[in-house]
Parts: sequence; structure tokens; C-alpha cells
Amino acid sequence: MKTDYILTIAGNDVLSGGGMQADLATFTAHSLYGFVAQTCLTAVTEEGFEIIPVATDIFQKQLDSLAQVPFVAIKVGLLPNEAIAQSVLDFLKERPHIPVVLDPVLVFKENEDQEVARMGEFMRQLFPLATVITPNLKEAQLLSQLSLIDTASMEAAAVKLQAIGAHHAVIKGGARLTEDEALDVLVTEDGSVEHLCAPLLKRNNQGAGCTFASAIASGLARGLSVVEATRAAKDFVYQAIAFSNDYGVTQYEKN
Repeated sequence: MKTDYILTIAGNDVLSGGGMQADLATFTAHSLYGFVAQTCLTAVTEEGFEIIPVATDIFQKQLDSLAQVPFVAIKVGLLPNEAIAQSVLDFLKERPHIPVVLDPVLVFKENEDQEVARMGEFMRQLFPLATVITPNLKEAQLLSQLSLIDTASMEAAAVKLQAIGAHHAVIKGGARLTEDEALDVLVTEDGSVEHLCAPLLKRNNQGAGCTFASAIASGLARGLSVVEATRAAKDFVYQAIAFSNDYGVTQYEKN
């Protein structure tokens, strides 16, 4: 039986609800063999959730170590600084035919607006190399410079992100715009629009965004179209949240 290899470029979540732990759990649930290039460590301190970037040269050695692995898909998550983002940019440029899902994670903290804005600018450079981008509502608002208040503005933002260079854009609205359903909007490369809705589950959804992006990557690895992979990922995340524990959504096993 052929084994398919898939890569996540992501950070470690010390609480194991999101990040590379969620990605690997999702890959395993889709019967894929997951590899990791780790971008950062994390810790819970008195100041909050701390992100500790991996040294750039060590991160580059990880990518170099994986250069010959025949990946069928790549998922990109948290990139903590521009140096690591540049290494990822160069790595993806050398693999133009591999499906890539970019979850453009932007860490929002007080008094770090300029740093977030700089990383947003760098994220835009990655857009043309990604098959699908999956920003959440806040990230999409910063990246598109539009105010997102309803589904129409989410669609407009997705179209603007495509104009910047994205091929397919999924904006994760979740429960931020409605009280009874989780809504995401997908705009495909040909301009078609999909509204992905699921009933709102009042359970822990930590790691849902990471799981959604890695589930899309898993679907693409299995040969699904972007629309098929995104629909399947939406259902996968719903089930994952339904079976979540106190730390995250990684407990669901796909039948």
C-alpha cells in the first residue's frame, strides 16, 4: 500500500490543541504520513501565551533535511518572523507543483501593530505560491484592508486577496457574524462563491483553524478539488469540535 507524505510548517502548541499537534492528528485521521518543520515553541506564562521562534539557521536545517521527501501537499501555519517566512518562501518556490494550504496566522498582541502589519505584508508574498489561503476574519480584515461585517464584505475581501495573488481564498468567519452557526466563505479561482455553514457548537474550539487548514491540505493530497476538500474539511472540523476535550479539537478520529 502506497504511503503519501504530507508536510506541516508550523509552531508547537504547548497545550497540544492547535499548531503542529493538530496538523499531525488531522493527517493521521486522513491516513497520511505527516512530517514537521517546526517554526516556534510556545509557553504559557504570567504574561500570557508566549511564542519563542526557532533559530533561523536551525529552521533552515529542518527544511534542508526534508528537501528530498516527495510530499503530496504542504500546510503552512504560524511563521513567527520574517526570516523564517523568507525560508518558507524559498522552499515553496522550489516546489511549484505541490498543493499548498497557507493559514496566514497573524499573532495580535497589544502594542505590536507594526510587527503584525510587517508580517501581513510578507504573507502577501506567499499568496501566489499557495493553492488555498485560510485567514480568519481578523486576519482577512488586516490583509485586505476592508471592514468585514457580513457575508458580502467577506466575499469582497476574498476577491481582493485574490487580486493580491491568492488563487482560492477561504475566510473563516466562524461564529463572529452570527449567533447560531459557524460561517466560512470560499471564493474559488474562477470566481464562484461557496458559503460553508454548520450549526454552532458550544464546545472548546481551540485548534479549529489549524485543523481546518490541515484537513483541506489532506483532501488535496488525496486528489480532491479545492471545493471538495474545503467542504470535507468543514465537516471534519465540525466533528472534531463535537468531540473536543479541555485542550482542543484533536480527539476526533475519521472513520
